[in-house]
Amino acid sequence: MSGRYEIRFSGSGGQGLILAGVIFAEAAAIYDGINAVQSQSYGPEARGGASKSEVILSDGAIDFPKATSIDLMLALTQEACAKYCKDVKEGGTLLVDEDFVHDVPAGDYNVIRLPIIRTASEAVGKAFVANIVAIGAIAAITGRVSREAVEKAVLSRVPKGTEELNRKALSAGYELVERRTV
Repeated sequence: MSGRYEIRFSGSGGQGLILAGVIFAEAAAIYDGINAVQSQSYGPEARGGASKSEVILSDGAIDFPKATSIDLMLALTQEACAKYCKDVKEGGTLLVDEDFVHDVPAGDYNVIRLPIIRTASEAVGKAFVANIVAIGAIAAITGRVSREAVEKAVLSRVPKGTEELNRKALSAGYELVERRTV
């Protein structure tokens, strides 16, 4: 890795994006030995309002723990996309759920549209694992954290008895990106 890399997970409160950020940061720091910090923000309505979780990865010390120039941003809702995409840096990547984000603001960034929530519902069978599908997609797009580390971090955080469901969701996220690039 060279330098600092900033990721923002955004969507609606209740979609598990805070947890997704925590898992991604733990995968990097605990299992891959990469310097990582995670922070979060959500509106007063918590469930239903725009929320975000940020992860900063670096090969050096992280002196400022807030994201200021986003390399990759996930937006699962239109509201989150509109509210937070202004921070995506020039040449960065905006990953949107193609079923829920239809109006992508103009910007000098690459846009990737994937059916994240639909994949969680249809391919995995549970919409509530969309955050795990998103983690797999982001890990595949960025290549910053190893798949093994991501899987270990996911399995260490999910409720007992849901390990196979979450493993399937993670794989579905990787597969979304692999199919897109083939």
